[in-house]
Amino acid sequence: MTAPTRNADPAPSNSVPASDVPAFDRIDVSTKLFIWLASIFVLCLVLGDVIGGKLLRTPLGEISVGILPFPVTFLLTDVVNDFYGKRGARFLTLLGFAMAVLAWVILQASTALPISSRSYFTQAEFAKIFGGSAQLFVASMIAFLVGQFLDIQVFQFWKALTNSKHLWLRATGSTLLSQIVDTVAINVIFWTWAAASDPTSELGQMPSSQRWGWIFAKIGREYGIKLVVAVALTPAVYAIHAVVVKRLGIAPEPVVATGRA
Repeated sequence: MTAPTRNADPAPSNSVPASDVPAFDRIDVSTKLFIWLASIFVLCLVLGDVIGGKLLRTPLGEISVGILPFPVTFLLTDVVNDFYGKRGARFLTLLGFAMAVLAWVILQASTALPISSRSYFTQAEFAKIFGGSAQLFVASMIAFLVGQFLDIQVFQFWKALTNSKHLWLRATGSTLLSQIVDTVAINVIFWTWAAASDPTSELGQMPSSQRWGWIFAKIGREYGIKLVVAVALTPAVYAIHAVVVKRLGIAPEPVVATGRA
């Protein structure tokens, strides 16, 4: 596969040995951009997992506040997919998954440690917010992996079909399909699991038919919001694409018909 053109930082003078150039100055623009995108991606993913258990009451009903950062992860996946190809997007997905696992391990360890009587949070408060996130973590990670890999495949399908034209179609189209899978997966796994593990909760006391009605109504509300957000983010996709191409001089990954992408 022929790599796309990458604009690098100005090369050092021939009179200066490469080994004398500071390590950071040897990092090219494309690599720096990937670091920025990956950092924002991981931040939004981990925060979404931590805050996802809070429900926000809206005129349409309850939705998870995790809906705020997660659309950003799909936006960034599309940007990485376009400029670094399928392998770059897969690497980003697995990096995010690994960092989410690390964050969960740290949260569990910090919850298990003994607490001081002077602590701002009580042990019960801290455990409920951070330590009790195992169910949400498992549900969100399953939904994340399925949704991300689907997004990557659909994006590449549309990119190849349109010969890298119609950026809005591959970005919005892949996000809308992957988001419905992500939304269904996380809600079905988490809320059925949470209800089964806590029969004293309001959801746990609901009859099965009523509980499923509540879950799918929540799915509909959240997906509707994600649909609006995905469409609203389309100008942002074009803006980021323009900045990367025109200001940074980085070309998108070319369409690959055969072989590894």
